[in-house]
Amino acid sequence: MSEATSHPTAPVSAGASADPHAHPNQFALLGQRRYAPFFWAQIFGAANDNLFKYAFTILVTYHLQVSWLPRETAGAVIGAVFILPWLIFSATSGQLADKLDKAVIVRGVKWLEIAIMLLAGWGFMATNVPVLLSCVFLMGLHSTIVGPVKYAYLPQHLNERELTGGNGMMEMGTFVAILVGSIGGGLLIALPGETGLRWVALSCLTVAVIGRVFAQFVPVSPPTDPGIKLNFNPVTETWANLKLAHGNLVVFRSLLGISWMWFFGAVFLAQFPTFSRDVLHGNEQVASLMLALFSIGVGVGALLCETLSHRHVEIGLVPFGAIGMSVFSVDLYFATRGLPAVSEAWNVAGFVAQSAHWRVMADVVLLSGFVGLFSVPMYALIQLRSQPSHRARIIAANNIINSIFMIVSAGLVAVMVAFKLTIPQQFLVMAVLNAVVAAYIFSLMPEYLMRFVFLILTRQVYRLKVKGDHNFPLEGPGVVICNHLSYADAIFLGVACPRPVRFIMDHRIFKTPGIGWFFKLAKAIPIAPQKEDPELYERAFAEARRVLDEGDLVGIFPEGAITRDGKLQPFRAGIMKILETHPVQVVPCALRNVWGSVFSRYKKGAGEPPAPRGGLLRKVELIVEPAMPAADVSPQTLQSRVEAMLRG
Repeated sequence: MSEATSHPTAPVSAGASADPHAHPNQFALLGQRRYAPFFWAQIFGAANDNLFKYAFTILVTYHLQVSWLPRETAGAVIGAVFILPWLIFSATSGQLADKLDKAVIVRGVKWLEIAIMLLAGWGFMATNVPVLLSCVFLMGLHSTIVGPVKYAYLPQHLNERELTGGNGMMEMGTFVAILVGSIGGGLLIALPGETGLRWVALSCLTVAVIGRVFAQFVPVSPPTDPGIKLNFNPVTETWANLKLAHGNLVVFRSLLGISWMWFFGAVFLAQFPTFSRDVLHGNEQVASLMLALFSIGVGVGALLCETLSHRHVEIGLVPFGAIGMSVFSVDLYFATRGLPAVSEAWNVAGFVAQSAHWRVMADVVLLSGFVGLFSVPMYALIQLRSQPSHRARIIAANNIINSIFMIVSAGLVAVMVAFKLTIPQQFLVMAVLNAVVAAYIFSLMPEYLMRFVFLILTRQVYRLKVKGDHNFPLEGPGVVICNHLSYADAIFLGVACPRPVRFIMDHRIFKTPGIGWFFKLAKAIPIAPQKEDPELYERAFAEARRVLDEGDLVGIFPEGAITRDGKLQPFRAGIMKILETHPVQVVPCALRNVWGSVFSRYKKGAGEPPAPRGGLLRKVELIVEPAMPAADVSPQTLQSRVEAMLRG
């Protein structure tokens, strides 16, 4: 239904399971070699980044006096040094990930991490700040190299039904690793004297070694463009990567959407320490609690994506996430008004015991949960829609844009502080900005909003159950056919199919208020009877052939009109007009229990046959059977097939 949910551009690797029932949920991936070793290698890397950085930050903020690194700016300087390699080396890293086996890169990066942590261990024991700051830069380089690999690896080993869950697990694991690493670094460096330094040094090295052990079991991930000639000029290659990404507008705009998510999140994460101290009147423990709640919220939201999307890449969740981000940011502003004043800063126990703080904590969890819902579908979409030959370079472009957006977000915070906005007011500004940016994105890509509305329809007005959705072809042109019971039939098929479907529909539907607007937005193809409007009739088939030429799916209701009595009408020969020139696969579908619903033509008391009972939340079933070759297709065989599905 939506262009933005297109099919993968390459077959899934041999390691991926094609059976949708083989792995009931995303957690099953943790028992699979194609996912688990890579997942744990990444998680231990993220934990180590933050264990090291946070321990170093606390060291120079509370324990050391460094004239050239004032404690007031130490955290910002360390963060900037860590991000710097992302700007300089991301383009080169993307080339390497496309040119080399990704398993080889992961193992090499883990050896680099061990070497950096050995140097950092010496730096901690000698309290040598220049060496530790150099290690921050090197760990940024380590993360820069592995960044494009992280998201280019998954589509090589997971099929379309697993990709959202795999990304959700990775997002959840990363935020939990950031949280655990940061808390661990803070606790260890707080130990007295050299004990804390020794434990930080030993822990960083141990985590790096464990990550290297997991990396050894990462399966072979063949290069997607082994013949690429490396360009080490970061400026020209960065520009080339941005042009590659811009070549597919759906991908490029999704990159911008993800970068906005990092912009939004960076403002909250940067302000949590001051927010906790000055607004919530809490100590360092309360600041850690806010970070923990934010991380948990993002993780839970990321994990929910698979369930809410029914194991498909579902961009309809993106508007849902955007709405939640703004709503709970606004509520966080109001939740901070009238908080009790205290003479002594709250610790965690005292803070949590106050019912006035529960709303604040709930808002932090909920707004971050919607951040997870906002980001994961776009990551999965980028992986699906990017050409495999340069997928890693597009991910590298994403990392570059993310870095720029995070730097700009720091500038925005500085501007808001200069205008003397309180932190709750800053959160309110971000809520409004998020609403404006989301509206702009959805105006450019109305498919996101359309999918969201259709998801609401199929979850709140109907309860759609799909049987055999794995039979929808994930690549190549094809025709999807179905019986026609209501105005909502195209919506049911469009939501169930993981790829866009361009439906051929009666031109009169487009004149129906509300419904017509939606189908225009969905790029449905209007058709009229040949005797009524021969030009529109021919134009519809010409457009259908063009869609097939582009490798996409066309949807047809062979009955030619919505049934008026609930019975299957004779199939017409229009589909044969398409198959004569484009002998593509045909996917037979059947809808059940739609007749009599609000969008059907059933009229109670009009002398029509009785309809199935049920109002709102009516259970609707869509059955999808394996595709038929064009040579086996005729109107009669298709009608018999659908009749059998309806009886079944």
